[in-house]
Amino acid sequence: MRYITPYVKQDLGKKMVFIGGPRQCGKTTLAKSILKESPGIYLNWDRIQDQKMILKGGWTDDQTLIVLDEIHKYKKWKTLVKGYFDTENDRHKFLVTGSARLDVYRKGGDSLLGRYHYWRLHPFSLFELPNSMDPRKALLRLMTVGGFPEPFLSGSERDARRWREERNSRILRDDIRDLEGVRQIGQMALLLELLKTRTGSTISLSNLAEDLQVSSVTVGKWIEIFEKMYLLFVVHPYSKSLSRGIKKAFKVYFYDLGDVDGNEGARFENLVASHLLQQVHFWQDYQGRKVQLCYLRDKEKHEVDFAVILNGKVHELIEAKWSDDAPSKGLFYFSEKLRCPRKVQIVAQSSENRRKGDLLITNPLSYFSKLREDITAAAN
Repeated sequence: MRYITPYVKQDLGKKMVFIGGPRQCGKTTLAKSILKESPGIYLNWDRIQDQKMILKGGWTDDQTLIVLDEIHKYKKWKTLVKGYFDTENDRHKFLVTGSARLDVYRKGGDSLLGRYHYWRLHPFSLFELPNSMDPRKALLRLMTVGGFPEPFLSGSERDARRWREERNSRILRDDIRDLEGVRQIGQMALLLELLKTRTGSTISLSNLAEDLQVSSVTVGKWIEIFEKMYLLFVVHPYSKSLSRGIKKAFKVYFYDLGDVDGNEGARFENLVASHLLQQVHFWQDYQGRKVQLCYLRDKEKHEVDFAVILNGKVHELIEAKWSDDAPSKGLFYFSEKLRCPRKVQIVAQSSENRRKGDLLITNPLSYFSKLREDITAAAN
């Protein structure tokens, strides 16, 4: 059972549920596992015979759970789903899954606002491991093959490389071309390769534009498309309370650790980023909290890798280190400047927890042992 399963089942009793997330992260498997517990039907827009049934609403009254997979590929999908929900919600529950952001594609119809709950599913992480797997071995496997179910459960680096090449090629040449109408697929593929070498670094759109011989605006739009397809995610700087804080330069990280083209330090920073994003998404989807993931940097080059922002204020500062357990100066600098006592230094090769004043120096296994469900006390 995946980590969001009980919450999805609970929400299905109230509204439609949309599940978004990277391609092949387990959305279909999750939906089918819920379907086993309730009479219903699974329909996938990629199958012609299923398309006909979806368009005519060809399910029976005794099929109470209707699973619609990849329906966002249909231009008028929101109008269609809205109609079914408004007329059949007394007889049917609707679970909609898709590998693109179901909450941003507003094509052809009225908004579904108020009719659904949106959940995001992430690949396997230290928050969620098979019961039989030792956490230390899991960390090593995450660092080598990433957390997507197929390569993670296999553990083979060769199989992971083949799987990754096929997955990225399909996203670029099928999903992006069909959903976004982009024709410069070759240049987009090159941009993706360039970004893989700049994980955790501040991104210059003008430099990338010069390399690709396109405009900065085009590069920015292509990165937004990569975000929609859950290939990567962007971390923006927090500057609200920093008079000399960096305001525009952003960083990119990947949902698949295997996409990171860098040393173990870069891969570990990406691992920390993806775990923090999973926690942030969980708080947003489960708690409905106004929480986001940022980084801190000012013009004097003081920097902290990550900051969790809650209700517009810095809630926690996090630094990721591969082996250096010397207390980060940036953590103390920004902690004092922003009056944020919660600061953590996560060290990959550390095996113990210790404190330096109010700084916690810990390891990823301890810090990411479980998803934190409630931040109500911190939010009030």
